[in-house]
Amino acid sequence: MRSPVSWLSLAVCVGGLKAELITHLHPPVLEFVNSTCVFPFMYGDSIYYNCISLHSDYDWCSLDKKFQGRWRYCTGQDPPKCAFPFLYRKKLFYECTKNGYVLNRSWCSLTKNYNRDGKWKQCSPFG
Repeated sequence: MRSPVSWLSLAVCVGGLKAELITHLHPPVLEFVNSTCVFPFMYGDSIYYNCISLHSDYDWCSLDKKFQGRWRYCTGQDPPKCAFPFLYRKKLFYECTKNGYVLNRSWCSLTKNYNRDGKWKQCSPFG
């Protein structure tokens, strides 16, 4: 066991790391690079609505609704998308709104029901 790979394999076995984390030690396969991020996606027991840096130095996203080892690094093209129409309070919104935002900026929900999920993002002033 002289090679770093052998030591890493031993550390993974002894440390009890989940097998899915091993995929983060190697770059994604090229066929994944051109795939689209899936939002929201489930990783572990949590649902994520945007790119995450969990177990990584850089933001990444899943390529499947439920993470199955297929992932890629995020780019500026990967922000989560607004879900239109969305329900906020008792009204449906078909575009970004300033309602309820104390800084008078526009925002949108990342799910169809903001009341239930509370997931949102600020909208770009440039559309």
